[in-house]
Amino acid sequence: MTGLPLDDLTATIARIRGLLLTEEKVDRAVSLLARAIKESMPGNPGTGVSLLDAGGKRTSSASTDAMVEQADAIQYSLGEGPCLTAWASEEVVIIDDVHTDDRWPRWRDAVLGMPVRSVVSTPLMAGKEALGALKIYSALPGQYDESTGRVLSLFAGTAATLLAHIQGSEAPLKMTESLKATVSSRDLINRACGMLMERHGISHDQAMQELIKNARAAGATLVEVSDQLVTRVPPAER
Repeated sequence: MTGLPLDDLTATIARIRGLLLTEEKVDRAVSLLARAIKESMPGNPGTGVSLLDAGGKRTSSASTDAMVEQADAIQYSLGEGPCLTAWASEEVVIIDDVHTDDRWPRWRDAVLGMPVRSVVSTPLMAGKEALGALKIYSALPGQYDESTGRVLSLFAGTAATLLAHIQGSEAPLKMTESLKATVSSRDLINRACGMLMERHGISHDQAMQELIKNARAAGATLVEVSDQLVTRVPPAER
C-alpha cells in the first residue's frame, strides 16, 4: 500500500494539529487522534492509540473498532506484540501477515480467529520521549509497507509533540524518573538485547520482547532488568 498524496498528507497533519491544539484532556485527544488516522488511511482500517508508562502499561488508550480494542488488550495482557515492540524499540513495526509472522507467537495465536492480518505500528516520539504507539490493523494481508510506516510516523511525530503539552499536569504524560532513565539508557537496553541474542540465538525483536516480559513480571522498568542482566554477567563474558 502506498502512502497518501502529498497534498492529502499535509492536510491531514494540519487537521490532526488543529484537533489536538484545542484539546485539554488526554483521553479525548487520543480518541480524536485514532479517529483522524482511520479516516485518513485508505481501506477503512481499524486504528488505535496507546499511551504507556515506563513498564509498558497503558495509561490511556483509544480505538476505533472493538476488534482493535480486543487485539490490543490481548497484546498488553501477554506483554508481547507489535505495538509494545514499536514503543520499546522506538521503531516502526510492520506485519505483512499475522498468520505467518512468528515474532510474537502467543499474541499471534490469540488473534488468529480475529480479522487481523496486516499491522503497522509506530512509536509516539516527543523528542526523545517514547510516550506510546499508534497502530493500524487490516483484515487483509499485505496492506502495509515502509511508505505506510513513514506516513504513520509523520502523524505520530505531530501528535506526540502536541499530546506531550496537553495538560502537562495530567498523570499519563508526566515525565517520570523511570521513563527518563529508560530514554537516557537506551544503550544499556541494546546491550542487554545483544546478550540475549547471542546467548539464545534469537532476533532483536525477540530479545526485546523477553526484556519486556521480564520487566512486567518483576514490576520493573526495561532499564532495571537490562542493568540486572548486564551487571550479573561475569566480566569475561561481556
